[in-house]
Amino acid sequence: MRNLFGTDGVRGQANALLTPDFVMRLGRAVGQQLLRTTSHMPPRVLIGRDTRRSGAMLETALISGLTAVGVHATSAGVVPTPAIAYLVREGRYDLGIVLSASHNPAPDNGIKLIGGDGYKFPDEYEAEIERLLNEAPEPFPYPAPDQIGLWELSAREAEQYLLYLLHLMREMTGEREPLRGMHIAVDCANGAASAFAPVLLSELGAKVSAVACEPNGDNINEGCGSTHIDHLQRTVLETGAHLGVAFDGDADRALFCDENAEPVDGDAIMTLWALTRQQQGSLQPPLVVATEMSNLGMEKRLQAEGITLLRTKVGDRYVAEAMRAHHALIGGEQSGHLIFAERATTGDGLITMLETLNLALRLQRPFSEIAHPFEPYPQKLITIPVQDKHAWQTHPEIQAQIARVQALLAGRGRLNIRASGTENAIRIMVEAETPALVDEALQPLVDAVRNALA
Repeated sequence: MRNLFGTDGVRGQANALLTPDFVMRLGRAVGQQLLRTTSHMPPRVLIGRDTRRSGAMLETALISGLTAVGVHATSAGVVPTPAIAYLVREGRYDLGIVLSASHNPAPDNGIKLIGGDGYKFPDEYEAEIERLLNEAPEPFPYPAPDQIGLWELSAREAEQYLLYLLHLMREMTGEREPLRGMHIAVDCANGAASAFAPVLLSELGAKVSAVACEPNGDNINEGCGSTHIDHLQRTVLETGAHLGVAFDGDADRALFCDENAEPVDGDAIMTLWALTRQQQGSLQPPLVVATEMSNLGMEKRLQAEGITLLRTKVGDRYVAEAMRAHHALIGGEQSGHLIFAERATTGDGLITMLETLNLALRLQRPFSEIAHPFEPYPQKLITIPVQDKHAWQTHPEIQAQIARVQALLAGRGRLNIRASGTENAIRIMVEAETPALVDEALQPLVDAVRNALA
């Protein structure tokens, strides 16, 4: 069983869990596993990071561990997480590693592993790396000096990813500047999208109002980005933009708002995309993969058009696995992690933006008229920080409240309670026919969890 790796790799606070010594040893274990499983030598690894203060420090430690056991490492610098997934696949690397904590605050960081096929590693692979880390002998038997791996810093990787995105949009639309005449507000969360999204949109002809594009190492996700959509909403209203898009710190997710500053989440974009493809006769199979958190209104709207909604556990790795198993063209999460299987192997906020803009261009209507394709059920999601995020499963008072909620919502809504995969927290989601029913179901359960575990 894995203890170190969560649903999105290793997460923790810099210089707490993620110390340079620990990250060096983790890099060493990753390198050992590569040496065991790679058919050619030496293995090649591509590394990217977001804009956190700790990123360069931890990257240096990671490179030390990898190269010490004979792995060659290339640093792409600050790039979106999905850029590494694309570049690993295209550049014939054996592994991609991203240093990022996604939407978490700046003191946190993380390490996620991406296989040579562009997909995140399976649990078993990460478990073996964890075993190697825990069982490493001291002193460690390092190889001879002439077996040490090489390292290089490469700017061409980031440029290649940007060129791919430009080519993708021009291929979809058949125009060099398809966004000419459009005014787009963009919030880059002071993260990895900062050097990509405004340039990409401008190159495609758009007028761009960009905010939160000045990372300083400490301001990533701070009051901005996809977890603070109000920042984008204000920008849209102040600038008169036709629509707005907000990324998280590593740009693997994107959320939107229309010209009236009404928010548009991942459920809405997936539904709009799937309905459009279904009407064109090109949604094969007629299937959308989403998670337990996606709105019931989305499911009913898709069903009405003959489209099946397949739900998975929360986490884009589970969405990706289900998409591969069922050959789905689209899948994702309400939070904006969307996977377009024809374009990418993982959630990509910039591709999500381009696919959404392509829909807006094709439908030739104000974004507010197309971006709300179903009537959502009232829904509330509460995150409760706790010491032990698994204790709720056996706590009698919490279990009694869960039984009460399930009986109350029978046939009228849904309850989802789970341990966070990235934080020491419990997430509780209630969805029901009316806001009053949501509150009646949710609040006593939240109180019980806080009283027992917070």
